[in-house]
Amino acid sequence: MRVLFMGSPEFAVPSLEALCDHHEVVAVYTRPDCVRGRGKNLVSTPVKTVALAHGIPVEQPQTLRSESATATLRKYAPDAICVAAYGLILPAEVLEIPPLGCINVHASLLPRHRGAAPVHRAILEGDEITGVTIMLMEEGLDTGPTAAVRSTRVADKYLDELTAELSLLGAEALIETLSELRAQTLSWSPQDDSKATYAGKITDDDVRLEPGLFATEALRRIRVSSASARAKMMIGECPVEVARARIAEEKIGAGELKVVSGGLLAGFADDALWLDRVKAAGKAPVDGGAFACGRRISAEERWSSVS
Repeated sequence: MRVLFMGSPEFAVPSLEALCDHHEVVAVYTRPDCVRGRGKNLVSTPVKTVALAHGIPVEQPQTLRSESATATLRKYAPDAICVAAYGLILPAEVLEIPPLGCINVHASLLPRHRGAAPVHRAILEGDEITGVTIMLMEEGLDTGPTAAVRSTRVADKYLDELTAELSLLGAEALIETLSELRAQTLSWSPQDDSKATYAGKITDDDVRLEPGLFATEALRRIRVSSASARAKMMIGECPVEVARARIAEEKIGAGELKVVSGGLLAGFADDALWLDRVKAAGKAPVDGGAFACGRRISAEERWSSVS
């Protein structure tokens, strides 16, 4: 089968690799290179790096809503377009190009968590189970009929861990769907719109740490912390990012700090968290005990939310 692939982040890489093993990938579409880091170097998406390693033509349009973009897509004559976290909306003109349709790998159990941040929302909202769904794309936001589904427990996984697991499940489900599509045995199922929820992009407010939070809620915010929105607290006058934490057996008051056996505890409304990995502004990440030692946290020092 002639397949055109659209994707950008690490989540999409297993799907691309699987397609390369089972189908003819005629082209890869990915987001344009972007400037990152202090050196302001142009950085390619993970998908572009893999595509070039396989010798696949790469296209990086700013938009798909132009006649030239549509003409270029038609030139590749794909039987199907496969999409995994691409980052651009596919207009109707693009959706109509492949005779077998545009097939999306979505990182949730649709119709729950339609939208841009399904993995984040599954963790933040305390879902016990999440997964991936293969969906036939239409003009609505993640509203199309579905095929293969894979599920997994959220448990205490962090964003990067859960995303990596879902990316592998998505690749597996995508290949299964294409095999059934080629064999003409695939059955699409409509979504129940009454059960739909929306997974909007994560903001700083979504991951802000506040003393009045329950410890479990604060921990979920820490587990979805990422470069785009980091879980932070103020320790004295110092803003501190919290990358790893766990529930402590010892209880201390909300907003209190305590150094115990080389570790650092932060109190919330009901319980305390061990701060296992933190990063002060301009400093390298360290474990909580090392941070407490270097800062010489006193018994009177407290923490607060970042305004």
